[in-house]
Amino acid sequence: MTVRKSDKMATWPVGKLLYSMSLPAVFSMLIQALYNIVDTMYVAQLGEKTLFAIGIAFPLQMIVLSIALGGGAGVGTIVARRLGEKRYDEANATASTGFVLVLIHYILIVIAGFLFARPFLGLFTSDVQAIELGYQYLIIVMGVSFGQLFSILCERILQSTGNMVIPTVGQLIGAITNIILDPVFIFGFGFVPAMGIAGAAIATVIGQILAFVFECCALFIGSHEIEINLKGLSFVKERIKAIYEIGLPVAIMNAIGSLTTTALNGILVRFGETAVTALTLYFKIQSFVFMPVFGFNQGSLPILSYNYGAKDKDRYFKTVKLYLITAIGFMVIGMLIFWGATGLLIGLFNPTAELTQVGTTAFRIISLSFVLAACTIVISAVFQSLGDGVSSMMISILRQIGFLLPLALLFSKIWGLNGIWMAYPVAEGLVVLIYAPLVLKRLKKTFA
Repeated sequence: MTVRKSDKMATWPVGKLLYSMSLPAVFSMLIQALYNIVDTMYVAQLGEKTLFAIGIAFPLQMIVLSIALGGGAGVGTIVARRLGEKRYDEANATASTGFVLVLIHYILIVIAGFLFARPFLGLFTSDVQAIELGYQYLIIVMGVSFGQLFSILCERILQSTGNMVIPTVGQLIGAITNIILDPVFIFGFGFVPAMGIAGAAIATVIGQILAFVFECCALFIGSHEIEINLKGLSFVKERIKAIYEIGLPVAIMNAIGSLTTTALNGILVRFGETAVTALTLYFKIQSFVFMPVFGFNQGSLPILSYNYGAKDKDRYFKTVKLYLITAIGFMVIGMLIFWGATGLLIGLFNPTAELTQVGTTAFRIISLSFVLAACTIVISAVFQSLGDGVSSMMISILRQIGFLLPLALLFSKIWGLNGIWMAYPVAEGLVVLIYAPLVLKRLKKTFA
């Protein structure tokens, strides 16, 4: 009898399994978060105008990431489920189909970048310099986004089999490359001229491409449970539908964050460019707190999907409980850091006195939402593992469009700029109150 690596998701102790699959992803994501901070530190040396340009460009950059995450999540989740069902040929076909779909996604992103990047930036400012800086950055990260799209797809396919090492190494290659190349391309070195904000974008896409090349070679050349075979691949409607039933809600869920940031920037810019920059710095630094939680998300989702496919109630519930406890632990630590070391965090970015003051208040108030956000992330992962991407998507829509934006607008009229920051913990709390009972009811029904 052939023993498959994915069988460990049915046999290993839950604690050992979850942490062995999650910790490599947590480590690589912490490196990614470190890159976000170092990258922004370098860009900050170019002046607050450049930071502002990055801030208004950020939502479109996040849409690209959303598409990549959606494609990866859809393919990876279905592959893990098929492995749990012992349908190995279908798992291979699903992974192979994912490569074709992601290529289509890339073509659409390139077209959108050339058509909409500059008009999008013009929504937030009439400053020609800020628009030009943002456009220089966006046209590169969108036009050469294939590295990010295919890298995330390969990561999710490998993770679906229980292989977390290669995805982790791939992410490390991308992040470390970015950290090394950032100062080279931004400020110039040797024969490389200083390219400013465009240099930051170039360093980013080179890192993504190298990560993809490594992961792709490992997937196609190495010995794995999943075999990619594009020759003679037939496009089965049910297979593509299954991928998008998971992937599209994930993409929309993440893209909603981009829409929310766009709208928040529109509200914040009325209080000045510094307010927009403060939110930009928050997003960069908070990734150091959220990335470990998403690392455990990467580790837990294949386990949950596998054991849902195998109808193993006990292992499924043990995984959810341990993931929730771990996520809350990370968020408590993050909140304490955001309160106790605020000045140190903001001081990394060459801030003005005004930016320090605005950022300190923003960081402390928004961080009150961290523990509640941990609960929301785990609830969303549970719905995804059950194949209910729509409910996962609705959580994000309700939190950000249903609660966060209206509350930010309302609170800004009552309490000014600080009211916008207050909307974050209130919105998270409302979502948890609504969806915690719903997810418990769904689990009870599913495993009855």
